[in-house]
Amino acid sequence: MKILAVDPGYDRLGIAVIDKNGTTKETLLYSDCYTTNPKDTFYTRLHQVSLEVARVIEKYSPDVFAMETLFFTKNQKTALHVAETRGAILYQALNNNLTVYEYTPIAVKIAVTGYGKSDKKQILSMVDKLISINKKIKYDDEYDAIAIGLTCAAIHGRAK
Repeated sequence: MKILAVDPGYDRLGIAVIDKNGTTKETLLYSDCYTTNPKDTFYTRLHQVSLEVARVIEKYSPDVFAMETLFFTKNQKTALHVAETRGAILYQALNNNLTVYEYTPIAVKIAVTGYGKSDKKQILSMVDKLISINKKIKYDDEYDAIAIGLTCAAIHGRAK
């Protein structure tokens, strides 16, 4: 099963493709932190994020799509823009007939570290232990996408 996992954002989009073949360890096929230009309008950035997700779907042909559920922040404008970004990304997933799975932040922490109150440092440490990453990762958004993909593999992973 190939999993496309994203940590949604219009400024930085964490994106990962993970392969889970039965009992073998998960393989990271692709990961990135796609960034948009803050000088562009929100709608331009939304379009760019949507196109990036479509590009990755076309290139890697995932079977399923995984994303963290939206949690609300104090900044309502940011929360609204992230919600709109999620909608554009979900459109791409559904338009490509991908099964969609969503996980709460606590579920991701439990799947990756075994503890629902893990901090960012603990999550990053466990991601590095659970899957081979052969590059330097600059932003946590990319690690978050990988963690979401690992969560999906742990919960729904089976050979396809």
